[in-house]
Amino acid sequence: MSGLDQDQKLHPGFRDNATVSCDSSDAGDVAKRLLQGLKLASHVGLEEAQRRGRLKCDKCGGSRMFFCYTCCSLVGLSQKEVPLIKLPVKIDIIKHPNETDGKSTAIHAKVLSPADVTIYTYPCIPEYEKDKVVLVFPGPGSVQVQDMMQRLLDSSDSRSHDSLNEPSPKRLKREAQNLTQSTGDCGSGTLIETRGSEPRALPLQRVVFIDSTWNQTSKISTDERLQDLLQVELKSRKTCFWRSQKGKPDTHLATIEAIYYFLKDFHEHCLAQEYNGEYDNLLFFYSYLYLVVNKAKTLAGRI
Repeated sequence: MSGLDQDQKLHPGFRDNATVSCDSSDAGDVAKRLLQGLKLASHVGLEEAQRRGRLKCDKCGGSRMFFCYTCCSLVGLSQKEVPLIKLPVKIDIIKHPNETDGKSTAIHAKVLSPADVTIYTYPCIPEYEKDKVVLVFPGPGSVQVQDMMQRLLDSSDSRSHDSLNEPSPKRLKREAQNLTQSTGDCGSGTLIETRGSEPRALPLQRVVFIDSTWNQTSKISTDERLQDLLQVELKSRKTCFWRSQKGKPDTHLATIEAIYYFLKDFHEHCLAQEYNGEYDNLLFFYSYLYLVVNKAKTLAGRI
């Protein structure tokens, strides 16, 4: 998504406030109102960087604004001007090779949460354990976030039951491997409460997202390496993305929106905690660029 090549041309002199609000003419647009009330770090650093203009990336030499979408590094900004976000689970993003880096929002997640986000370019896909990883993508068998936990637990219980029928040495080896993975991966071992029992660890290690235009997603989503993963769908969310895709409903989210909404739902439904803006800063760049584009459209008489 960054789309700074085009978005900055729309209105290069625009300055915003850190508080996200929508133009009054958009008051009836639910998708745009979703950006209201975010608890964001100050956009002052972005304003100053925009005023200075595009700079060369120290690593690749490319002309960039705010960050380099090739090197996943900041450009014209210090780290103290950009929030760092710790996520409750690891995120993998599988990017379509034809997806334009400068228009993809996936880079936002990597820059803002570098320790917890990994981007792969298709056909590169890691090997996943099906009861420890979910794929956020709509489909016939997809579930909502609030149902995801029980489905994963059921799958884990089923595998544990099957392992009891294995010869003893093989079962002991598998249990030792599971223990090592559980204690060695900070993305697993999330404690949850199940009805009528003590809190137990959910073996959720990783959440996978596809970064692509919707017309290109089928090649990745139907890849056999992702076929056995539980699919999770964000049914009730609507996009605020300014690059709407023709013929697609407003429930088709930009990558950074999908990551944000999944984590928000995960926090509320799976961790059973009140949400207080813990992951709002994932929309740090996205919200600023939305304001830039929205302001430019207003001045151009397109809103």
